Amino acid sequence: MVLVLKKGYDQKQLDNLIGWLKGLGVDTHLSEGRYQTILGLVGDTSAVDIELVKSMDIVETAKRIQEPYKNANRKFHPDDTVIDIGGIKLGGGHFQLIAGPCSVESEEQIITVAREVQKAGAKLLRGGAFKPRTSPYAFQGLRAHGLELLLEAKKATGMPIVTEIMEASHIPLFEDVDVIQVGARNMQNFELLKELGHLDKPILLKRGLANTLQELLMSAEYIMAGGNQKVILCERGIRTFETATRNTLDLSAVAMLHEMSHLPVVVDPSHATGISRLVRPMAMAAAAAGADGLMIEVHNDPTHALCDGAQSLTPDAFAQVSEDVQKILPIVGKRMDG
Repeated sequence: MVLVLKKGYDQKQLDNLIGWLKGLGVDTHLSEGRYQTILGLVGDTSAVDIELVKSMDIVETAKRIQEPYKNANRKFHPDDTVIDIGGIKLGGGHFQLIAGPCSVESEEQIITVAREVQKAGAKLLRGGAFKPRTSPYAFQGLRAHGLELLLEAKKATGMPIVTEIMEASHIPLFEDVDVIQVGARNMQNFELLKELGHLDKPILLKRGLANTLQELLMSAEYIMAGGNQKVILCERGIRTFETATRNTLDLSAVAMLHEMSHLPVVVDPSHATGISRLVRPMAMAAAAAGADGLMIEVHNDPTHALCDGAQSLTPDAFAQVSEDVQKILPIVGKRMDG
């Protein structure tokens, strides 16, 4: 249930309303937007008499929400959420490029790539330290040492880092990571999501290979229900019958998620297509569809990459993508900034 509050209400009225609702076993979430203030009711609202609520002086209108996700729902929070990552804003018109190698391979490699993508306009550095791989024989990442190398790249460039977590027991290792990524395979690892909900740190949540948008938002809800409202959604392609590309990039998800939720949405064209030459057109299409950012794999020597070289761009190719995307952003009312 959501309550739209009348303009000019006083704090005592609000405190009395919240206290009454808590007495009914209902939690509340206050969202003060540009044009209206909304009080979201979270939990079992069956005991709340909606007609009684509508009659209260402080309440403009009230309505029940059918969707099972509450915190992530735009009806609770009409204004776009803007995530602040060390002064870099994502969402609400702020567009960002997140770029770097699939896997951290060496200190020289990660720092070289970081400097190149930063020069081309990326504000956030991605890089895999812990790698979930389909084959147990494939490169699994440098793990804790990989995190150390990412932090060295951060020192060298000042770029906040984005990297994937595999399990809840690894959370202490991610204390200095700026954005924790939850990969597609872990989108419904609910115990991990619950633990991430206790952090005060942005979480980039990737859509699962065969999950609906509602399931993605329900996973975001697990994080937000724990108190962490800093969630970034990521469309990275879904598994369909098509085999020409690694996955099928669902760009309709960008527009649909913006209708369903207030959370920022980024697109990963690298994992979606699996083919480097398709990254540029899909990146441009994602920007035109209204994405709040792009997550792109960049490697200084893709031919010899230990992981996903076929979908990785060279720094020069990434610079071209960045230039092309920036031409589209003003058309959709977005901007790249710090």
